This record gives sequence, structure tokens and C-alpha cells, in this order.
Amino acid sequence: MTRTPSALLRSPVAALLAVLLAASGVLFGAGGAQAAGYRYWSFWEADGKSWGYATQGPSLVRPDDGTVQGFRFAVSEDSADADRPRHAPDFAAICADTPAKGGAKRVALVIDPGTAEDAPDGEKPPALRTACAQVAPDASSAEALASVAKPLRYDSSAMICAISGYPKSGCGEQVSGDGSGKPADDASASSAPAADDGDSGGGPSAGLLLGIGAVLLLGIAAVFQARRRR
Repeated sequence: MTRTPSALLRSPVAALLAVLLAASGVLFGAGGAQAAGYRYWSFWEADGKSWGYATQGPSLVRPDDGTVQGFRFAVSEDSADADRPRHAPDFAAICADTPAKGGAKRVALVIDPGTAEDAPDGEKPPALRTACAQVAPDASSAEALASVAKPLRYDSSAMICAISGYPKSGCGEQVSGDGSGKPADDASASSAPAADDGDSGGGPSAGLLLGIGAVLLLGIAAVFQARRRR
């Protein structure tokens, strides 16, 4: 049976598409596998009944009386991926036993050390707790935290490394992206968490996408070359 030129063309095109799809799957899979996170205390502010990732560090924020703030220890890639405190930001409940007094403000705090999966090797996270800090009117969030959760540990960039002594060591260290929770080979104990640069979902990087595009262009060129020869 004689095959028509169009049939001859469809066969290599189908094969080419299969190869491109397979290559794309490998590249996209590689991008997800390489995603890594950071183990650190994140800082949160209450927006009504929900949590929002703080845009400033606790040493810079000076909360008003009646504010609710949270701290959560976990492994995450960036602010978009960070785990929220696992307790509702309820000022009335947290500060119910701390009456207001003149010359001071009350700041409700949720301190969530996270889960065993996020804990450094050999450490067990303490229980989640809440506290009502009663501090001077001009006190920062860091000062409010220090009044109820000592000892605190900071790094040279004023990043919180430990709250109430947890964890015992490390500060924002990078962990591997294979789900093991172990530090990456190039991680340092004082590295800061990655900034949210819009490429934080664990997907393929721009380089991978460019590679896929190059393969597609080569494939299209091959199809046109085969068509010209026929």
C-alpha cells in the first residue's frame, strides 16, 4: 500500500510531538524536584479574623493596643508558601485575663512552634501557646514578644532565630527540596529565607521554559524541512 505525502509527514510529526511532550514532562518535573525551602520563624499580623504575612520585621512594627500577632516555625519556600499560625487571632480570648491599665498597651500573641516534620533533627517542637503582652505604648512587636517568650535569639540581620529557646541552633537555614527536611549542601546556618520573587511555586524556572521553547523551535524547523523535501 502506497502512503501519501501527507501520511508520510504525519508520522514524523506524531513522533516529534511525542518526544517533545516527554521532554517537557522531564523538564517540568525537574523544576519541581529542585524546589527548596527554608526553616524559620515567620511573622504574622491579624487582619480581622485571618492571618496576613507581615511586611516588616517585628523589631520595626509598633502595634496598637488590641493588636493580634503571630509567630510560626515551619519550612517554606517564601512568604506565599509559608504556614500560618494554627490558632485563631482572637484578641478577646487571648487577653481575657489581662485587664487594661493606663500607660500600657496589650498585644495578643500566638506562638506556634510548628510540627515535628518541620523540626530540626533531634529536636521536638514545644506546644503552641498564646500570651497577652502588656508593654509600654511605644513598644515594638519584638519587645512585646520578649516580655512573654524569653529567651529570644537573633542573627546579625535582626532575624528571629529562636523563640523561648526553640530551636536550639540554626537560623533560616535552607533545607533540601526532596522532602527529607535535611539541610542542603550549600546552606548556611544564618542564611535568610528566600524573597518572594514571583517564581515561588516550585514550578520550572525561566531557564527550563527557554529550553523547552528551543526544543519546540527545532522541532518546527524539522517539520518544515521535511515538507520542503517532499
